[in-house]
Order: sequence, then structure tokens, then C-alpha cells
Amino acid sequence: MNQQTSVPDDFVVPQGLRGDGFRLEPLGEQHNESDHEAWTSSIAHIRATPGFQDRAWPPVDGMSLEENLRDLRLHADDFARRFGFTYTVLDDDRVVGCVYIYPLRSDPGVMGVRSWVRADRQDLDGPLYSAVRNWLVTSWPFERIMYRDLQP
Repeated sequence: MNQQTSVPDDFVVPQGLRGDGFRLEPLGEQHNESDHEAWTSSIAHIRATPGFQDRAWPPVDGMSLEENLRDLRLHADDFARRFGFTYTVLDDDRVVGCVYIYPLRSDPGVMGVRSWVRADRQDLDGPLYSAVRNWLVTSWPFERIMYRDLQP
């Protein structure tokens, strides 16, 4: 692992996860419209989700589809560089949430993880959290993780 990546060079980054009623895949440009619709329809719900209460995202006033695409491209670039890993949460082919795995700015040795689901699929919040929590512990090389009840 070098200082520009978050995982060892020989680690094969998972390309997804299947859970009960959802699947994860790396977030990319192809998700732009569905991603934008998912979070803009659920701003208040997301901002009340653990890990998002004190953050500036999602912006209360939303953002344009073009601005969203720029964000998706940044996440895809981080994924390609093995620095941060953003997965879209899908039910069938519709975006219903996201999972973000990034080193904490305050302590790059800790991987901070946040996830959200759209308000009309909040029934997935618990199953998504449980599946991702288990996945982080069993399939990733992180020694220190901060994700809701996981503390470094």
C-alpha cells in the first residue's frame, strides 16, 4: 500500500456485494440520472441518517444533473486510484442508495464508512448496514473501521 491508496497493491477490490433485496456495484457515470433522482427525492431522510447529520451533503437545495455527474466522476476516479470506494445500492436496476468507504481526513489510518438509502426504501437500511458491516470485516483488509457501531 502506498500513501495514495487505501488498500494494499495486491488486494483485489470487490466489484460488488449481493444482499437481501439489493446489490452493490461501483458507482459510475451510468448511474447519474437514477442516482440524482434517488438522493434528491430523499434529502431530509439522508440528512437524518447516521453519518450524514453534520455533513454538507446532500445539499438542501439539491444540485444539477451535471453537478451530480461531476461528483460521480470524482468517486469513480477515487475508486480507480484505489483511494476511496463508492458503491451504488441497486434494487433491480434502480439506484436506491450509496455506500462510501474513504479514509478519515482526521486519521487516514481509519476507514470511514457511510451509507444511505432513499426514503421510500428505508426498509433496506438495516439489511444494508448489516451486510456491509459483515463485508467490511470479512472481505476487506482494513484494520480500523468507523461505521455506525464499528469504532477504530
